[in-house]
Amino acid sequence: MFDTKILTDNGVNLEKSLELFGDIATYNDNLDEFIDGVESRLGDLDRYKKNADMANYAIIVHSIKSDAKYFGFEHLAELSLNHELKSKENDLNYVYANYDELINEINRIITLVKEYMGWDYEKKERDRTLELIPNSAILVVDDSNVISNFITKIFNNSYNVIVAKDGQEAIDKLSNMTQEIAAMLLDLNMPNVDGYEVLKFMKTNDIFKYINVAIITGTESNKVLELTKDYPIKAILEKPFNEQNIRKVVEMVVKK
Repeated sequence: MFDTKILTDNGVNLEKSLELFGDIATYNDNLDEFIDGVESRLGDLDRYKKNADMANYAIIVHSIKSDAKYFGFEHLAELSLNHELKSKENDLNYVYANYDELINEINRIITLVKEYMGWDYEKKERDRTLELIPNSAILVVDDSNVISNFITKIFNNSYNVIVAKDGQEAIDKLSNMTQEIAAMLLDLNMPNVDGYEVLKFMKTNDIFKYINVAIITGTESNKVLELTKDYPIKAILEKPFNEQNIRKVVEMVVKK
């Protein structure tokens, strides 16, 4: 049904991507999450640019960069990285001058993926409303649909995977579901309420004695350890990661 030549002829590094996803079926199954994620970020990206909010702009392009790497969209990943670095330097001139190039590449990838999937492909709805069993849930806190869905698929036969899209949603779930959660995988860089605020909340409310935490990050481990030295972090999961990486980390952090 799917002609991978459509992707490879348009510069997609499918071979590298399959090292992460394992097989083409898993790759295909996650593509709609990529499209949803990128399309939903376009409005935020434009708003943060117009408001010269480079801190949140950097977080959005960082997330796009990570997802693009997963799927082998290397040029989009490169452009997003450039915008991430320049926005962290508060280089508004670069962001404004090169914004259209980034958006054009995002739209090119969206069009390419839809052509590959079939313009009339039927999006699969995923039901994550499983009945909770005490101490059997993993809380995944990440604004990337790709990452949360990937982890859900890996563990949905072993744990109830609960997804929070930002720090505030994570805090709400931690407030109401502490006893059900066996471990948390936490991204630090999210718009609005970030992962650091979640860590502060856990420390203030003495939640670390109930829930072990692993950090999901695109930053070098040593830097993350320095930034989170005041918290009992059990493991760090560096992006991009594959199934073997994530299984190893979850085995380390799940409280038995």
